[in-house]
Amino acid sequence: FSPYSDILGEGFFADFAHVADDESRHFSWCSQRLAELGFKYGDMPAHNLLWRECERSSDNVAARLAVIPLVQEARGLDAGPRLVQKLVGFGDNRTSKIVAKIAEEEVAHVAVGLYWFLSVCQKMGRAPDSTFKDLLTEYNVELKGPFNYAAREEAGIPRDWYDAPSSNQDKKVKDDNKKQLSEVYERVATIIAMERENSSLTRPPE
Repeated sequence: FSPYSDILGEGFFADFAHVADDESRHFSWCSQRLAELGFKYGDMPAHNLLWRECERSSDNVAARLAVIPLVQEARGLDAGPRLVQKLVGFGDNRTSKIVAKIAEEEVAHVAVGLYWFLSVCQKMGRAPDSTFKDLLTEYNVELKGPFNYAAREEAGIPRDWYDAPSSNQDKKVKDDNKKQLSEVYERVATIIAMERENSSLTRPPE
C-alpha cells in the first residue's frame, strides 16, 4: 500500500512494521520449538488461508484491515486459549507457554488493525461498523465462533461487529455506538503504547 503513503501516514507503516517484527519473532519461537521436537517448519501440513486472504485484499486497504487483523488474527484470540489447554492436557507445558505468549501479543496486533481500520473509515467518511460488515460480505469472509469475548473486548473490537445482537438489543447498540467507538480509540491507543514498551522481548517463553 506504499502508493497511499501520503494518505495513510508514516504511523501506519511504522505500526505494521512493528507487527511484522513481532510475527517474525513468533515464527522463530515456533521454529525453535519444532527443532527441539525433531521437526522443522513445513514437515506438517498447514493451511495458507491467511496468505490467500492477503492476496484477495491486496487492492483495498480497508478490506485488508477488516479481513486480516479483524477476522483472521482475531480468530487467534479465540483459538489460542483452547490450543493452550490442549497442549497442557498433552503434557507439553513448554509449547503451551509459547502459544500463550503468542496469543497474548496477538491482542495488540488486532488492536493495531482496528485503530487503522477506524482511521481509514474516518478518511473515507464511512461508518466503521457497516463498512466492516459490507466488506466481509463483498469478500465472502465468514465470521466463525466460538468467540473469546474477553480477548476481543481487550483488543477493542465492538461485539456487535461480529456477534449479532438480538432484536431487543438493536436500539441500545445504536445508541451506544458513538460512546463505544470513543472508548475503543482510547483502549487501542493504550494497548499499542504498551506493546511498543514490550517490543524488546526476543527470547521464547521458558
